[in-house]
Amino acid sequence: MAEQSQYEELARQFSAFGAVKRDLQRSLPHDCPAGSAAVLMLLGRYGEMRMSRLAELLAVDMSVTSRHVAHVADRGWIDRSPDPADKRSRILSLTDKGLAQIELLSERSTELLAYRLSDWTDDEVGQLISMMSRLRDSFGDCRYTPRLAQALPDATEETTRTPA
Repeated sequence: MAEQSQYEELARQFSAFGAVKRDLQRSLPHDCPAGSAAVLMLLGRYGEMRMSRLAELLAVDMSVTSRHVAHVADRGWIDRSPDPADKRSRILSLTDKGLAQIELLSERSTELLAYRLSDWTDDEVGQLISMMSRLRDSFGDCRYTPRLAQALPDATEETTRTPA
């Protein structure tokens, strides 16, 4: 197990990582904020789904998910169809315009990362991918759990976070 000072430095680095996220968000088209981009990317990765599943994947409540979904639907990037199994629910799916938007988002983020990491070797980029994947796996769905409450006795209420 790492030393306490290493975890403290890691926490500082995560705080500073906000600048990287902001730079990536600035590369997004003006009509596609980060929440909308997250909706599109999740639908692109997992395929059509109910809004409740999307909220779960975003790790935000339904009201926030609804705002993001309304934004992308208003632009014609997704369809909201009645769920045949439950007419009260909607199934969200990408449109051709949504697929084109995902391509644009991917191009912009790839270009920015290629520019910012141009002095990194392929091996270093591969190591970063591997370590970030492992870190994400260690955090699971990033929600408060009873096990976390035992580890952090001052944590008193369930929390969720918005995705990166």
